Amino acid sequence: HVQLVESGGGSVQAGGSLRLSCVASQYTVCGGWFRQAAGKEREVIATLNDFGGRVHYADSVKGRFTISQDNAKNTLFLQMNSLKADDTAMYYCAATRRYLDVCQSRTDFSYWGQGTQVTVS
Repeated sequence: HVQLVESGGGSVQAGGSLRLSCVASQYTVCGGWFRQAAGKEREVIATLNDFGGRVHYADSVKGRFTISQDNAKNTLFLQMNSLKADDTAMYYCAATRRYLDVCQSRTDFSYWGQGTQVTVS
């Protein structure tokens, strides 16, 4: 079982930046960030597949958010710039140890963090 611990959330003004981190208890093949706003379904924001190096972003965050990883530290990052009020949500880290050609949907991920709140005003 893989444990994921997120950090880095908080409150920021529109136009500001935050960097989320997710430390995994062991190596995972694909990692991703999802978010869930109040009253809405959880949606994928960005994923990074170490099996092939493919990166995927939701259209809503392209050009503003950057996903990256430090495999030596089993850590996944999400750099969020030019934040908007619409980015307000609980952000979740997710991971899988399966070798998948594509890992972009919720069902591709086996492990989830507890979430970290991001509020943009």
